[in-house]
Amino acid sequence: MAVYTEISDEELVRFIRSYDLGSVLSCKGIAEGVENTNYLVHTTKGVFILTIYEKRVDPKDLPFFLGLMEHLSARGVTCPLPVRDSEGRVLNELAGRHAALVTFLEGMWPKRPKTEHCLELGKALARMHIAGEGFALHRANALGLSGWRPLFEKFSPCAAEILPDLESLIADELSFLEKSWPSDLPQGVIHADLFPDNVFFIGDKLSGLIDFYFACDDALPYDIAVSINAWCFEPNCHFNATKARALLKGYNSVRELTEPERNALPILARGAAMRFLLTRSYDWLNTPKDALVARKDPVDYVRRLRFHQSVRSIDDYGFEQAR
Repeated sequence: MAVYTEISDEELVRFIRSYDLGSVLSCKGIAEGVENTNYLVHTTKGVFILTIYEKRVDPKDLPFFLGLMEHLSARGVTCPLPVRDSEGRVLNELAGRHAALVTFLEGMWPKRPKTEHCLELGKALARMHIAGEGFALHRANALGLSGWRPLFEKFSPCAAEILPDLESLIADELSFLEKSWPSDLPQGVIHADLFPDNVFFIGDKLSGLIDFYFACDDALPYDIAVSINAWCFEPNCHFNATKARALLKGYNSVRELTEPERNALPILARGAAMRFLLTRSYDWLNTPKDALVARKDPVDYVRRLRFHQSVRSIDDYGFEQAR
């Protein structure tokens, strides 16, 4: 359950009154998600998502996130569109926290992604990267390479509680990544968290992308690496080359990867696995077992990382067949 901030009926009605959205018909908390409180709000003029931003979100980043959704939507990317109130504001306050309304997207996220989903995901990701060009605001990747070692140091003494050799595995891998991380790749706005639950489909047709609250400026193919980790491994953590081939084929059909990007993908995939291994490990050790949010097993990303360590080129992800 990801409803951290409860709101009263009176607070909700007062909040909605500042928008030209008619009267509130219903409001229901949304259980999915881990960072913020979300409600599904029905009014006489439509259906909307109300997001209340919790403590882990820096308020200084909110203009970037909300502005990016407006920018992408204006350029044909189907994503939630922030709703402006009667004074033109997209960001307001509710229950003592920053809050915003965005439009509701139809569709469901794929619980068991198929090859067809991966193909469409690749195309949509490339379109998003192209549409992000020209966005005026900038945000550094707070969970990029420079943030990994400081995060590791916060839990390294307790890492053996997850796996006996986890501390040495992460330490060795961080040393490799810090020495090998590419610096000559095309940069732009990336989603940085495009897991299946952030991509909606109606049947096999992609209907929209959501949850841009990790979006930032970084190397574009890093987003592909995050997606390979999120979409192309089965529940038993075995790599599915058919899904990766489809994802890469979809992406490359819209935005052709440069040679440096192709060469860098195995390292970027290792880095993406490391990013989620670190955040999941930290949360696993620091989230109370009775918390509202279910902890995600970091060992899944140990298995992904070990696979990527065996990869020698993008061909091992099926790219040769994808071209």
